[in-house]
Amino acid sequence: MPPLSHKTFRKSHIRSSEDNRVRVLIVILDFDSSNTLRSSVVLALRTGCHVIVVRTENESSDDLKGLNVTLLRGHLSECEAILASVEKARRRGISHIVTMGLDSIPASDDFDNFVSVIQYDPDAIILGRRNFEQGGEFGLYHFYGHLSNFFLRLQTGKALKDTQSNFIVYPLNVLESLKLRQRGPAFKSEVIVKAAWAGVTLREVDLSVTLSPREDKPHRRRFWDIFLITILNIHYTFRSITPIPHRKIVADKERPGEKISVLRPIESLRTLLTENTNPAQLAAAGALGVFLGTLPLIICHTIVILFAASFFRLNKVAAVSASQLCMPPVVPAICIEVGYFMRHGRFLTEISLETLGYQALDRLLEWLIGSLVLSPILGALVGIIIYITARRITKDKGA
Repeated sequence: MPPLSHKTFRKSHIRSSEDNRVRVLIVILDFDSSNTLRSSVVLALRTGCHVIVVRTENESSDDLKGLNVTLLRGHLSECEAILASVEKARRRGISHIVTMGLDSIPASDDFDNFVSVIQYDPDAIILGRRNFEQGGEFGLYHFYGHLSNFFLRLQTGKALKDTQSNFIVYPLNVLESLKLRQRGPAFKSEVIVKAAWAGVTLREVDLSVTLSPREDKPHRRRFWDIFLITILNIHYTFRSITPIPHRKIVADKERPGEKISVLRPIESLRTLLTENTNPAQLAAAGALGVFLGTLPLIICHTIVILFAASFFRLNKVAAVSASQLCMPPVVPAICIEVGYFMRHGRFLTEISLETLGYQALDRLLEWLIGSLVLSPILGALVGIIIYITARRITKDKGA
């Protein structure tokens, strides 16, 4: 399968889809020869869109007779099916590709909602959020879905509820602008994460289909696939906290004209330093940094703070800087004293090899106990101070 073509867009922005009429190509993934394929294809055709059906080479196409669809045969992965569809879509003047599994065929009203969202934000990647019934055995697939949602928020700060949905709207401009390397089961995760890093909006729209957890078996998510995707997620998680800026293909609507590029290190650093910097966000970042900095997270304070700031979409520089207020010896010593008092009813007054050396594990426990008391207090105090200060500075600049 040839690699996905990459086009160079001036000023690192993707070409806007607003000048073109929205034209959608539906790709139905039938990897398991479902008995509901024909009815699902009929529903998809009612939308007026062209439909491509992807199925294994050995399966009969009798159930598709009389239907105006394009059939792709072969042992294709989801990635290969999408890449093959991209070439067909461009020749037809298509603007968006919609992938659907047989568990996510939307009702006509749902599809109208998706078209409305596409027209409102043509450069967004849109996921269909399925309705999981409550109760029953959720199994490995359901657990992995929650894990995937968590990883996405940790890596990008974006909160989605169904990142494993098979119903996804891909703008062709976005697919052609991203530098994609995965060709296996991790392709979808790579597209979503890199698109978020590149400034592409991620949206979710509810689907009327109800997916029972008992029927949601991980037949396409074997252990090896999950393992590979998990390894990729770990890589992306550590990549998300490195100071190397991510390549942007969409301008920030709130801050137009500000771009992040390794070719402009000073501008990029200035942009990174001023991200998420309204008074409330700075206060939350400072409070988070002090809260975690007070805890005895020996030799891993900075990494934990960076991960937490990324998860909550807070300013990383402000969080790490505020945590330096908790450097030894003052804050750890106060925590130990509080913890010692809570354990023994008196303060520790003897500083010797016996108390700090041989009883080091006891002091570590007391540090933990004391930090659990002081960390929320110190975090709240620093957050309030930062908020008041930032508000005054903002008012002075606006005056």
